[in-house]
Amino acid sequence: MPERGREAWITGIGIVSCLGEGPDAHWLALNEGKPRADTTTFAPYVVHPIARIEFDKQIPKKGDQRQMEPWQRIGTYAAGLALDSAGAKGQAELLARMDMIVAAGGGERDLAVDGTILTGMPKAQNPDTFLNERLMSDLRPTLFLAQLSNLLAGNISIVHGVTGSSRTFMGEEAAGVDAVRIALCRITAGQSDIVLVGGAHNGERKDLLMLYEFGGFPFKGAYAPVWERGPQGGLALGSLGAFLVIEEAGHAQARGAKPLARLSTVLSDRSRRNAGDVKASLQRMWHKLQLKSGEAAVISGATGAEPATAEERDFLHDHPDVPVRATGSYVGHGFEPQFPLNVAIAAIAVNRGSLFPPAGGIERPMDGRLTQLVVTGVGHWRGEGLALVEAAR
Repeated sequence: MPERGREAWITGIGIVSCLGEGPDAHWLALNEGKPRADTTTFAPYVVHPIARIEFDKQIPKKGDQRQMEPWQRIGTYAAGLALDSAGAKGQAELLARMDMIVAAGGGERDLAVDGTILTGMPKAQNPDTFLNERLMSDLRPTLFLAQLSNLLAGNISIVHGVTGSSRTFMGEEAAGVDAVRIALCRITAGQSDIVLVGGAHNGERKDLLMLYEFGGFPFKGAYAPVWERGPQGGLALGSLGAFLVIEEAGHAQARGAKPLARLSTVLSDRSRRNAGDVKASLQRMWHKLQLKSGEAAVISGATGAEPATAEERDFLHDHPDVPVRATGSYVGHGFEPQFPLNVAIAAIAVNRGSLFPPAGGIERPMDGRLTQLVVTGVGHWRGEGLALVEAAR
């Protein structure tokens, strides 16, 4: 049973994307309303590349940087920003009991090795022997054609000294939802006092574009907001990292940490995805939230992929009094860390008491003070989730 009165505060935010790094840069870019999408490098696909980052600021050892692929560097950097934001960086006693929950994909492939194998196998006298030889000689111990998913957590531990319990969740968007949900549950149940939670994604990868093209998911051609991508829809891959420090209120107060926002609820679901299932799933979860009339809005994790985005749009049409913003129009889609990123943006917005301008489609201006944000996470293929982020009292 949850301990009575245990409240979860967001005390640290670390985010990096095409919009820059940190809360201030993201808030400024979102208010400018200028998407930073690349439509040429990976044409015909639309990709949101990571902004220029000086990784030395959070990963000082070049050797550490060299053994990480981009997704790990992005995530380790974002985690360091979150620890700095929470006033936890370098606090050995605090970091030793800080729990960590990471949402990660299968890691990045070594495209050079892939190319060697694909080129050489048709010419080899014994393709099976050739494959085994190449795998044993060309891959680093940390690879199994792709990097191990829990290497991000390991590198955060090494670089930043976070050495409490560690969990890594896989499963695309649903992994991000459940990472935040479990962090909240552990805090309210008295199993954790402080948790570092988040993930990272490198969207600037030809192998990923090929993989998602097989399913017909990538968005192609000229840039358009997620709500305006037509009946075929499509998602624009984004490179991003997002980590939050979520902390029990009393624990934060005892060390003098201030709340950026309160994380009140996180709900997850996994519908069968027949017609109408996404809308029904969101409605079931929505009824469990307690919203204040005129003070609530939605930060949507809509991907742009269909039919999931159309069903979320239909659901949101049933709540016309609640303004909506889709961050995928600005930062693209990063799968596992998308939900933590949107929780972070929600915390930034309620902390400032306002919403950034609309980007078209179903979005409209908001008048009045903002005190609550519902974060939606509808996976491009599976998984649904909601979070309620509120202004700290």
